[in-house]
Amino acid sequence: MGTASHGDIELAYETFGPPDGEPLLLISGTGVQMLIFPEDLCHALVDLGFQVARFDNRDTGLSTHLADAPAPGWFTTMIRPSSAPYRLEDMAGDAVAVLDALGWESAHLVGTSLGGMIAQTLAIRHPSRVRTLTSIMSTPAARIGTMPKMATLKAILKISGMPVTSPDQAAQEAVAMKRLIGSPRYPFDEREVGDIGRRSYERHPGTPEGDARQRAAVAVSGDRRRALAKVRIPTLVLHGEDDPIIRLRAGRATADAIPGARLVTYPGMGHDLPRALWPSILDQIRSLALAR
Repeated sequence: MGTASHGDIELAYETFGPPDGEPLLLISGTGVQMLIFPEDLCHALVDLGFQVARFDNRDTGLSTHLADAPAPGWFTTMIRPSSAPYRLEDMAGDAVAVLDALGWESAHLVGTSLGGMIAQTLAIRHPSRVRTLTSIMSTPAARIGTMPKMATLKAILKISGMPVTSPDQAAQEAVAMKRLIGSPRYPFDEREVGDIGRRSYERHPGTPEGDARQRAAVAVSGDRRRALAKVRIPTLVLHGEDDPIIRLRAGRATADAIPGARLVTYPGMGHDLPRALWPSILDQIRSLALAR
């Protein structure tokens, strides 16, 4: 485990694999820690020739939490965003700080959800640091495909609003959220998902305010499509056809925005990375890296 610094922000990261592997940085989504990329997924990427790093975004896990910063409410963020303590550009700067700490001049980026938006922003602002870009279940703009159905939104708010004061409660919350937003065609191991929730709580319980600040960063960072049209980095866009959080049209919009980007969609995949699809997803990432 290492720590990178970006101004006053400290970022916890972890690496897998030998230093002569192709460098690959995993960037996670809203409110989840680096553990969302399981160790065996990281090792599978190592087996394909990568050296892998994963890290906690600001306001998650063992990285800096901006506890004194304002945290806009969910509906305010979605309907009328005005300001945020930080933007996606700042979070992309965090990722660059991790690259610097690792001594990586450039890396393959793989981002999920918010992580995909951070990766897109990094490709726009720091193109020389990006070998390839893989954007998974993400969007090029806060208002494209990001409004869940009202019933889904209410269920998310109910689950996320329940008090979590123990590792066991965190495990239960993780399983409940997975049932709600995960892949309907692919069963998941409740013990595995619960273990990630439990371990995440033990590292740092997290706060609704931290999640809110991350959502606000997305909301105020605007539409990236015009900037993405200038990106000349080999790009892969992966998206689930049954994603209830960031709809398929957001993946299509991402691929349409980036010249030469390739879109791969998966029937039955929701807002997660089902283990049954790992072989295909990892093969797509490897093929993109080899074609560079």
